Amino acid sequence: RYHLCCVLLMFCFLTSKGFILYFILQQFHFQAIDSFHSSKSSLQSPSSETSSTNMSAASSNGAWSVGNADQEKAARKEFEIWPLDENNVKLLNQVHPRTYESTNKPHEVYDLIAIGAGAGGLVSSKQAGRRGAKSAMISEKLAGGDCLNVGCVPSKALIRSARAMKEVSRAAEFGIHLENVKLDFGAVMKRVRELRAKIAPADSHEATEGAGAHVFQGRGRLTGPNTLEVNGQTLKFKVCVLATGGRPAVPQNVPGLLEAPYTTNEQLFNLEELPPRMVILGAGVIALEMAQSFALLGSKVTVINRSSRLFASKGGDPEAAEVLQKELEKDGVTFLSNATVAQVETIKDGSDDESSFPLMKVKAGDQDLECECLLVATGRAANIEDLGLEAAGVDFVPSKGVLLNDFGQSVSNPSVYAVGDCVANVPRLTHMSGEMAKLVVQNGLAGDEWRLSRYTL
Repeated sequence: RYHLCCVLLMFCFLTSKGFILYFILQQFHFQAIDSFHSSKSSLQSPSSETSSTNMSAASSNGAWSVGNADQEKAARKEFEIWPLDENNVKLLNQVHPRTYESTNKPHEVYDLIAIGAGAGGLVSSKQAGRRGAKSAMISEKLAGGDCLNVGCVPSKALIRSARAMKEVSRAAEFGIHLENVKLDFGAVMKRVRELRAKIAPADSHEATEGAGAHVFQGRGRLTGPNTLEVNGQTLKFKVCVLATGGRPAVPQNVPGLLEAPYTTNEQLFNLEELPPRMVILGAGVIALEMAQSFALLGSKVTVINRSSRLFASKGGDPEAAEVLQKELEKDGVTFLSNATVAQVETIKDGSDDESSFPLMKVKAGDQDLECECLLVATGRAANIEDLGLEAAGVDFVPSKGVLLNDFGQSVSNPSVYAVGDCVANVPRLTHMSGEMAKLVVQNGLAGDEWRLSRYTL
């Protein structure tokens, strides 16, 4: 069921007539991906539970722990994770242990090394390891990548709470009369963190090693056509898979924006209080999911769209765009279309009191919009800086990504492949990254000729 949904969602994303089906399928898909991750986690129990317990109990040996002020600062600064409660401690101990070193002796030459530990890096390194190849994965930050930490998992957990709130508001239609309904936003976000921590063992270093791949925790950089360096150690490879993902693309030309305490999806799921007012720059999938969710939970939400309608820049179906916007407006979302942000003014940065919100004023068109949360969701940029691409002879376009041929290979170095958000001109979706990783393993290790063009219609 999970893989069927992935195929259907990819079809919908890549065709202009598919947007209505895309949004109809979301609920079915997220139930499927939930059961997919849960089944992976259950396969590791009780070992995963034992591992988590041991690491939590081993704070003296360098594990993340609750109540450590220095660790709280490190988690916030290095990984943008807060609060450092029990759930985030469990998460970090799985996806980025404070001290980690594989007990496996490095191979003289690896058949495949993945740089990156998101969907692309995990799938390629694990599949290679399961097939008996000499495989390794290099994880610099949080294993699981965007999907586990700041994307699919936390966003769908939040969406589920928003959907429950909507059903409660309609209860009277079904003859059910509820009184004194109250939203506990802190509990909503605690549930988000709990579910993320529950799923984390599936993407842990222990799980990757268990699949037959070595794990190196550190920054990986290419040093030549078939070599890379991590933690001062040189590794040789036959195939290298770049799976370094992407990051939110923040507009650089909006006066005051870069100085403002804006939020992206990388910080949004740390919120512990519901912002009274939210302004969202952008009208893509992330923007609309969060707009609907926060509006249903009680925020006053305004979406600023520079186009005349939804999905215009992607060639989306006009009728589907109209239907979707009307439904979101029913849920309380306000849209400003054909609007350009002229300026962002920071009235209060919130630094005087950690529990208080910042306050900003966004000038868009002829309106001045004040908000406590400014969510920037204006697209993605490829993480390709400081990877040694030049040393390895890998061609790329800055911010766009690595240039590939139809077999997933670098156009300039056939030993280097790339998958996911760090690739130029592909849909930036977790499912695309996972499917590209399968292609890379098949072509790079088995000598097949699977083509990327089979994913485009």
